[in-house]
Amino acid sequence: MSTLIIRAAERSDITAVAEWNAAMAWETEHKRLDPDLLRRGVAAVFDEPRRGFYLVAERDGQPVGCLLVTYEWSDWRNGDFWWIQSVYVAPDARRGGVFRTMYGDVASRAKQAGAVGLRLYVETENSRAQRTYRELGMEECRYLMYEQML
Repeated sequence: MSTLIIRAAERSDITAVAEWNAAMAWETEHKRLDPDLLRRGVAAVFDEPRRGFYLVAERDGQPVGCLLVTYEWSDWRNGDFWWIQSVYVAPDARRGGVFRTMYGDVASRAKQAGAVGLRLYVETENSRAQRTYRELGMEECRYLMYEQML
C-alpha cells in the first residue's frame, strides 16, 4: 500500500510548483504563462509568508501534487478566510485521493489557526471538481467574480 503525505513546500520545490502551475493553467484555461514570471511569483510566496504557503503531496516519496493557500481578511467575521489556489495533481495520481488529503490537511491547519472558513475558485464548466468540492462539504457561493487586469 502506498503512503501519501502532505508537507509544507520548501524553496527546493519552487521549480516543480511553477511547472505544475503552468500545466494547470494550460489544462484548465488554455493559457500559456511566462515561465520566468511564474517562477518569481512562486518564489515571492516564500519571500513573504504573509502571502500564504504551498503544500506538496508526496506518494511514496515522490511529489504528486500541490496547492497554494492565501489569506483574505473578513471584517464581517473578524477573521481570515483561507483561499485554496493553484491546485495541481499529476495526471497519473488523479482520482487517487490526493486532493482530498490535501484539502483535509488545509482544513485542519485552518481550524488550528482560527480561520473562519475555506474558499476556492473553480472553472464554471469543471463539473468533476465541483462535485468533489460538494462531497467535501463545500457549498457554492452566491457571488459572481469580476476582475480587471492592470
